Amino acid sequence: MDSKLLDILVCPLCKGPLLYKKQDNELICKPDRLAFAIKDGIPIMLEDEARRIPDEVEIS
Repeated sequence: MDSKLLDILVCPLCKGPLLYKKQDNELICKPDRLAFAIKDGIPIMLEDEARRIPDEVEIS
């Protein structure tokens, strides 16, 4: 994932910063508890396509 792209990407819902999880190939929004997949190097920044992170799972 390009570091310049990571610097400008924000959550499409809250406009907050995203956490890049290289091992899962996802961008995480902690406040909204959403994980946005990265497919073929392209982040899929659609709420309908995002994976919901359960409340009991700790985000670090």
